[in-house]
Amino acid sequence: MTDESQNLLVPNEEYLKAGIHIGTKFKTKYMENFIYKTRSDGLSVLNITAIDERIRLAAGMLSQYAPEQIIVVSRRENGWKAVKTFGKLTGCRVFAGRYPPGILTNPALKQFTEAKVMIVTDAWPDRNAVQDAMKIGIPVIGLCDTNNQANNIDLVVPCNNKGKKSLGLFFFILAKLYFERRALGEFMGKLEDFSEE
Repeated sequence: MTDESQNLLVPNEEYLKAGIHIGTKFKTKYMENFIYKTRSDGLSVLNITAIDERIRLAAGMLSQYAPEQIIVVSRRENGWKAVKTFGKLTGCRVFAGRYPPGILTNPALKQFTEAKVMIVTDAWPDRNAVQDAMKIGIPVIGLCDTNNQANNIDLVVPCNNKGKKSLGLFFFILAKLYFERRALGEFMGKLEDFSEE
């Protein structure tokens, strides 16, 4: 291992165990810079150092906002436990499942939210949320696998955005960094709270 691996947010083994670096057999030009290599079976593997750097950037961006200004969206079921736990610990607004159209753009709705930043676990299934964010001009942090387009995403975080363990680890690290950077006291979250074995 290089010296770089010593400076990661979690040990390299944690990232590997969660499969955060495992991409898909399809890759887009948007994601080429984040791909470490393509295996002989055609599966693309993401660069762990790049993932780590982008998680730091995402945490830095998020920590500029109060919890009530942050909205987290995960249409895909694999992200529900991770985002719900993230929301419970940080106080951010979470939509696990169907994103109700217009909650950012229609003040007449009961669920209307005045968010200042959005995180989506996958820009494709969460595209309605991304469209809403664009309409009101708030930045979007998007978790992107090797097969994602990065259209309308302000900060791309490369990672396996389909795996429960991968999403669990991402939101665990993000919650921990958010706590530290906003000085919210001791972080009580555990990795197992964010993902199923």
